[in-house]
Amino acid sequence: MSGNLEYNRYEKARILGARALQLAYGAPALIESEQSEPILIAAEEYDAGVLPFTVRREGK
Repeated sequence: MSGNLEYNRYEKARILGARALQLAYGAPALIESEQSEPILIAAEEYDAGVLPFTVRREGK
């Protein structure tokens, strides 16, 4: 998450799902975590603001 950008629930779900899939396929965690489930690790990374994802919003 970059800066103070607020993501809506759909964007957050997409980010967490994509990151959990990366973790499940062996990507290294970006933070130290006691969790073992990829989705829980992804949620901790999201809350810590360390995920390198960006969301492009198209205008209508």
